[in-house]
Amino acid sequence: MGAIGEDGVAAHDGAPVPGATASARAAAAPGLAQRRRLRQVLRSAGWPVGDGLETELLSAGLLGRQVDAAGRTTLYVTDSGIDALAQARLCRQTALDPHELLVARVARQMQRAHRIVWRRLALRAPLPAAAADSVAADAVAPREVALEGVEVPAPPPAPASVRWVMAMPDVYSIRPSTLEDCVEPIAHEIKVRRADLLADLRRPDKGAAYRALSSQCWYVLARGIGEPEEVPSEFGVLWADAVGFEVARPAPRRALRLPFAVWVALARAPADAAPEDDGQDGLGLDHAAGVPREGP
Repeated sequence: MGAIGEDGVAAHDGAPVPGATASARAAAAPGLAQRRRLRQVLRSAGWPVGDGLETELLSAGLLGRQVDAAGRTTLYVTDSGIDALAQARLCRQTALDPHELLVARVARQMQRAHRIVWRRLALRAPLPAAAADSVAADAVAPREVALEGVEVPAPPPAPASVRWVMAMPDVYSIRPSTLEDCVEPIAHEIKVRRADLLADLRRPDKGAAYRALSSQCWYVLARGIGEPEEVPSEFGVLWADAVGFEVARPAPRRALRLPFAVWVALARAPADAAPEDDGQDGLGLDHAAGVPREGP
């Protein structure tokens, strides 16, 4: 029969009932904060922090304590903690298809370059109206008739014809700068199948919308599905494989100020959170200048 422990939690044969305490929940399925702390301890010297999160992990058996000869206490990740990290990584990998896995890799690379990143962001891009639309607009435009002896003022210039196209880049990022001219927005379009690439190349408006909202535009191609010569010259091309990324052709850079409507859309859309596995954080820093090195 179960008994009541000192902390008021029901127990059976001296063991806590699963899910009854925070430590039991952490042991069963550690959350984002717990996994991030486990990785921090795994990569560090293990100096204790002494907060509630650390207490939960110690109680759950995911962290352990050890005392050295000088009497200093440090922490280490137990075998149970390593198993929990490995299981969480396996779940994330199996939950994503090849396209989503590559999108996540590109987003993480941009975050390591200290950029603010959005995935599958929906933006409205202004494009010039088609020639047929412009002719039709001129045909229906009202005309001033000059009367004899009456001076007719010149009409104001007609606004340029614009049509709006939805742009949904797989990865969109900006630099965290307070200077409007220095945010340098970059759009990445990811392709892992040749059929998807060819379908994209038959939609010129899609590429034009990306260029209207970005200082640089890149196609990230799974190696072997296409060649740089097939992609319009306005785009850079990155090859991706299991090893990493290779620049097949750099993207042209141009100055661009984001429209106010885009800033509103960025403010309303949640940016990607920092990755759990941030072991390479800081490797993209130019330590001589103290600023991040920009990459594609």
